[in-house]
Amino acid sequence: MKKNIHPKWMSATITCACGSSFETGATQPLLRVEVCSKCHPFYTGQTRLVDTAGQVERFMRRQARSTASQAANSTTGAAE
Repeated sequence: MKKNIHPKWMSATITCACGSSFETGATQPLLRVEVCSKCHPFYTGQTRLVDTAGQVERFMRRQARSTASQAANSTTGAAE
């Protein structure tokens, strides 16, 4: 291995949005996550939508734009 190119490995505290935290090893001393094993639906058995970074909203906006542009193109094509 080359010297002085790898990040330092240290003890890290992982903190979840639900409030739980645990210790592990990482290259940063403090990490924050949105979902952990104590609140993830797979581990808890609860059904719940986990929306990561607004993916559902972005998809809905893309669909609305696509539908609007198709409608505009169809009305423009009919006028010609």
